[in-house]
Amino acid sequence: MTRRYSAFSLFKEGLRGQKGWQQAWRSPEPKPRYDILIIGGGGHGLATAYYLAKTHNIRNVAVIEKGWLGGGNTGRNTTVVRSNYFFPESTALYDLALHLYETLGRELNYNIMLSQRGIVTLAHSEAEMEMAARTVNAMQINGTDAELFGVEDVRRVLPLLNFSPEARYPVFGGVWQARAGTARHDAVAWGYARAADRLGVDIIQSCEVEEFLIEGGQCRGVKTSRGEIRAERTGMVVAGHSSHLAAKAGFRLPITSYALQACVSEPIKPVLDTVVLSPGTGTYASQSDKGELVLGGALDRVPSYGQRGNLPVLEDVIAGLLEMFPTFRQLRLMRQWAGIVDVTPDSSPILGESPLPGLFLNCGWGTGGFKAIPAGGTLLAHLLATGKHHDVSRPFDLDRFSRGRLIDEAAGSGIAH
Repeated sequence: MTRRYSAFSLFKEGLRGQKGWQQAWRSPEPKPRYDILIIGGGGHGLATAYYLAKTHNIRNVAVIEKGWLGGGNTGRNTTVVRSNYFFPESTALYDLALHLYETLGRELNYNIMLSQRGIVTLAHSEAEMEMAARTVNAMQINGTDAELFGVEDVRRVLPLLNFSPEARYPVFGGVWQARAGTARHDAVAWGYARAADRLGVDIIQSCEVEEFLIEGGQCRGVKTSRGEIRAERTGMVVAGHSSHLAAKAGFRLPITSYALQACVSEPIKPVLDTVVLSPGTGTYASQSDKGELVLGGALDRVPSYGQRGNLPVLEDVIAGLLEMFPTFRQLRLMRQWAGIVDVTPDSSPILGESPLPGLFLNCGWGTGGFKAIPAGGTLLAHLLATGKHHDVSRPFDLDRFSRGRLIDEAAGSGIAH
């Protein structure tokens, strides 16, 4: 068995009939006590455990997951990574994630299939072009890459787009971020899990939190379906289920959970080599390495924990796609799903200590969770290891709601998510 993946190890195992590989991570029994406990085995939870072990040398760490690794939003998103946000606090956060993504495959020794194919956010009117110019200026001032596209620039990267003068949403230009793109969602979770396990982290699946252990007004661990697990500090990273667990811990969060739907078409030959988002139609699309068109749209604004979604929202997504690309009208859908996202009033995440001392939060990402995984893990690991904020995470503390220092990216970026 070669723990490090390489061309040589693939060749060697090929000669041996692929019988020498071991499981990518262990499935240990939970210990009664850890230095740090992470609730949630999605991308952010696994990344937090990895950076605790790698950056802070804290290895007596457990990640507990009520289902299976990456079975929540990490495995139910549209895989886009980008940092084209308006406010400097958001740009610092998401650009940190994007920079980490750019070297993550080599760091983890795992192919996360990062494809920096760029993203175009379309403008459909002169007024939207004014907003696009404003966004580009803000992004450049904030230190990330951005370019204002005219019609011919858009035509160059999206030749199949509907440029007809009679189009319902005529193309005037857009915002281009060349470093944006996509990454394989499962590979990100598996890569972090394998690397964290290699550093000694315990990853425990099928382990549901039943209640919090609170002693002397402090969180001292949790009672789970597999027994009590104690820890000096606990991180809660459970996305759309944050409100549910917060209630068990005795406090409320300013979060509403919604279903965000997506779907994929049958695979076709390569026709779309960038990511495209139309605020006018509410639809965004990219093409996967397998040839499927990956499609997403706006939130279903009915609070829900249903992971199947519903037909009216799906119809809106498809209608938006066909407005942009009439040539796709003969494609067949292959599958459709929904993820449960946790949305705050200002559409920005919550990072920091909870009202229960000893319990730290990473939540409220809404539909931006996947693109932020490396940054979310880095920042929560810093909080758990030091008890203090990183400069990037400080603006996203829960206290911003009482201080009135909101970071309203829904209004700033002109995109609801």
